[in-house]
Amino acid sequence: MATYHYVAKTAAGEEVAGAIQADTEAAVVRALDERRLFPVRVTVERQAAGAIRGRRVRGRDIGVMYGQLSDLLKADVPVLRALQILARATVSKPLATILAKVSEDVAAGKPLAEAMGAHPKIFTLLHVAMVRAGERAGFLEDVLASLAEFMERQDELRNKVLGAMIYPMLLVSLGLLIATGVLVVLVPMFRPLFGNMELPTPTLVLFAASDIVQNVWPVVVMGVVVGVAVAWTFAKSEYGRRWWDRWRLNIPVAGRAARLIAITRFCRVLGMMLKNGVPLLQALAISKDATGSIMLADSIGQAAENVRAGETLAEPLKACGIFPPDILEMVAVAEESNQLEKTLLQIADTVERRTNRQVDTAVRLVEPMILVLMAGGIGFFGISLVYPLFSMAGAIGK
Repeated sequence: MATYHYVAKTAAGEEVAGAIQADTEAAVVRALDERRLFPVRVTVERQAAGAIRGRRVRGRDIGVMYGQLSDLLKADVPVLRALQILARATVSKPLATILAKVSEDVAAGKPLAEAMGAHPKIFTLLHVAMVRAGERAGFLEDVLASLAEFMERQDELRNKVLGAMIYPMLLVSLGLLIATGVLVVLVPMFRPLFGNMELPTPTLVLFAASDIVQNVWPVVVMGVVVGVAVAWTFAKSEYGRRWWDRWRLNIPVAGRAARLIAITRFCRVLGMMLKNGVPLLQALAISKDATGSIMLADSIGQAAENVRAGETLAEPLKACGIFPPDILEMVAVAEESNQLEKTLLQIADTVERRTNRQVDTAVRLVEPMILVLMAGGIGFFGISLVYPLFSMAGAIGK
C-alpha cells in the first residue's frame, strides 16, 4: 500500500485535507466518496512522513500505548497532554518519536486520526478509521481500548503459532546438521575399509551423496541460491501469490488452521469496526486487507459490491469456499436481525478457540512425522555402513 495525501471539499464547501493508505488512487477516490467528500487533489507519498528509517515499532508496543492512552482519556486527561505523557513514558524510542510528532500535529489543530494517518507504517488504515469514528461519535477512549485488546489478541495468536513451530524447526535443523556431519566426516572414514568389495545399493547411494556434499558443494549451493531466487520472484508475482495462497489454504491440517486464522482476523476486524461506528462499506474495504489471504480478500471485495447494491453479505462469502457452513449461517441470521457486529465478534472468539486446537493438532502431527523421518535417516545411514561390515566378517569367517 502507498500513502496518498488528499485535498477535498465537503458538501457545505469546506476544504479539508488528510492522508489515506490505499493501493491505488481510484481506491482513495472511493474512500473519499464513502465519507461524502469531493476530491480536489490526490498525491502519492513516496516515503511515509515521519517514518524512521531502519527502525521498527513492535505491534505489542503500539497495543500497550493504545491501552495507556485509553486509560488517560478515561481519567479526563486531554488528548494532547496524554500524547505528550506517553511520548515521554514509552520505552520504545521509535514510537516515542512518532508520538511526539503526532502530539505536535494535534497541538496545531489537527484531529488525532489525521495526525496518526500521517504515519501509516505505524498506524494502519484500520487504526486510523476506528480512531476517526471514535472522535466523531465521542467514545474515543472505548475505541482505543478495543484496539489495545485486538492487538493483544493478534499478538497472542501470532506468538502461539510461532512458538508451536519452534520445536519442529529445531528438530529439522538438528537433523540436517547431523546428516551433513555424517556425510562429510563419518562416511569418508568407512570408504577405505571396504576396498574393492562389491557394495550394496544403499552404501553406493550414501557414498555418492557424500561425494556430492564434499566435492560438488559449490554447485549445490549455487543451485539452492538460484532456486530460492526463482521461488522468491515467483512468490512476489501476482500469479505466484495467488497460487501460494490457494495451496496453503488447501493442505491437510495446516491449511485448515490457516483458513481459521484468516476468518478470525476478518470477523474480529469487521466486528470491531462496526461496533465502533465505522460504516459497513468502509469497514469491508479495510478488513479485506487484514485477512492475510488473497482469496478471502477477493470474496470480501465482491461482498462489498453486493452490499453496495443492497444485497446480502453472506452469499459472496459462501462462494469462496473458505467459510464453514455454520459461520455463514450465523452471518446470514445476524444480517437479518441487525446484530452483525455482535455476531462477528462472537464468531471471532469461537473460531480463535478452534484455531488454537487446530494449531495444537498440527504440531502434534508434525513432531512425530519429523521424528520418524529422522529415525528413517539414521536407520539408512546405519544399514548403509554396517551391512558391508557384516558381509566382510562373513567372508572372512568362511
